[in-house]
This record gives sequence, C-alpha cells and structure tokens, in this order.
Amino acid sequence: MKALNTNGDGTGAAGGRPFRSAVLRGLGVLAPPLLTILIFLWIISTTKTLFLEPLTNRAREAIVWRIADIRTDLDPAQQTVAADGQTYVRLDNKTFIPQTVFERVQANPGQEPPPQTADAIYRRYVDLTYLRPYYAIPFFLALFVLLLYLLGKLITAGIGRVLGNAFEQGIRRLPLVRNVYSGVKQVSNFLFGRREIQARRIVGVEFPRKGVWALGFVTGESIAELQGGAAEPMLTVLIPCSPLPWSGFTIMVAKSECVDLNITTEQALQFVISCGVVLPPPATEHDDDARALLPPA
Repeated sequence: MKALNTNGDGTGAAGGRPFRSAVLRGLGVLAPPLLTILIFLWIISTTKTLFLEPLTNRAREAIVWRIADIRTDLDPAQQTVAADGQTYVRLDNKTFIPQTVFERVQANPGQEPPPQTADAIYRRYVDLTYLRPYYAIPFFLALFVLLLYLLGKLITAGIGRVLGNAFEQGIRRLPLVRNVYSGVKQVSNFLFGRREIQARRIVGVEFPRKGVWALGFVTGESIAELQGGAAEPMLTVLIPCSPLPWSGFTIMVAKSECVDLNITTEQALQFVISCGVVLPPPATEHDDDARALLPPA
C-alpha cells in the first residue's frame, strides 16, 4: 500500500497535482483582466445597441430626407441623363439619382449586397460620407454626455424641477408602471444622487447571526414603527452579496450595533467583488473604537 507524502517541504496532496495547481494559478492571474474586459465589452455593446444604433438610424434617415435627389421625371429610355447641370443615372425601377452618388456607392459596396433602390443607395451614401464609425461614434458619445450635462443643469434649475415633477405625477397615475418607477428611482437616487451623509457610510454588522460579521452600506433610516419598538435609533443597511454587489439583503439594525468602517465605497466594493481577497488598507487611529467592538481574535 502506497504511503502518503507528508514531507515537511510542503509537498503532499497539492504536490501530487502539479497540473491542477498550475491551471488554478494561471486562472487566478488571468481572471481579473478577463472579467474586466468582459464587463467593458458588455457596457460598450449595451451602449451601442440601446443608444448609438437608434441614434445613428435616426440621423441617417434625417440626412437622407434632407439631401436625397431622386428624380422620376426624366426619360426612362436613357441610362444617363443630364439635367439641371448634373448627370443622373437610371436605376432598375426607372428612378434617377446623381451619378456621383451612384459611383460612390458602387466603389464601396461593403460586405452587404449592393443596394438596388434609390433610398437604399442614399442610406449607404450617407454612411460613407457623413456617418463613418470613427467619426460618428465619438460624436454621438460626446453628444450623449452633453445631453446628460444639460439635463442635470436643467433639473437643478426651476423650470427643470417643474417639468420633472409634472412628469412624475403623470407616471404615478399609471397603475403598474408607477410601482416599478418608484423602486427604480429610489435605487438610482441612492447610486447617483448627492447624499453626503448616509450614502457614503460603510458599516459592519453581525449578519446573519451573532459572531458572523458582514459589510454593509447604510441607505437611510429605518421604519418609524420599528424605531419606536426598539426604543433606539435604527438604520437600514444593504448587505451586498459576493461577487455581485448589486444583489443582496436589506436589513434594519439598531444604530448601536453598527460598527462604522473607515473605508471608501470603492474599497468596500473591491472587498465584496473579490470575495474578501482584496482587503481595505490597515485601519488608522480613528478606528480604535470600532476595533474595540469586534470580538477578540
């Protein structure tokens, strides 16, 4: 019977599986950059699908409507006709478009089948002339950021606040939409609003039982009835789940049982996403009271 390797050099069960250990180490090195790339690709793909493509389509149709020169009053028996100081080319459906537009599209057919109708040729011409990707994408992204900036400025002004309140009153009259909108707005206000006191507060609480500590984000005060029953102030705390911090548990806990942590929101999110691998920096002298509340090691 073969004896197990229990040498003091650290080789044992792990030493008997060098291939598995090497694969796990390689995965540990590649996983963070790969996940980061996948997240950014998802953001880019979502932005392209929900914003850039619809905006590009609207811009294309507007430009085509503005510049399209499609003639149906020329002699259909001729292939090319000179009219109004310009040469027109006849298409299969007996419509005429400028020869410069036709030749530009024919010289750059792309990977799709060549367009046959006048409208399709003009759409392709607009893509080649006005909506090239390396011009259109940065322009529309800058336009989107500018729109967000102007919207934020408008909301902070008096007229923007009036319009926003009127819009919300209309939403609240819709039976099903108002429930979804109310929840989404509260979450968005917490994530993107300028709450200076509670939104940036990170605490440690004993959850799900005594002796087990969890990191939490203070989202606000608790329900009034619970505060009255507990006879002391209470806080609402979001306990995020690893490695997806946007899911978790919402609990209400007494303020005296929360340990304030001297870490930033970014450090807390790194701790949760990495499943505790990435630790916040060592505590400073401001954390003496917090360390005193923790159980001894």
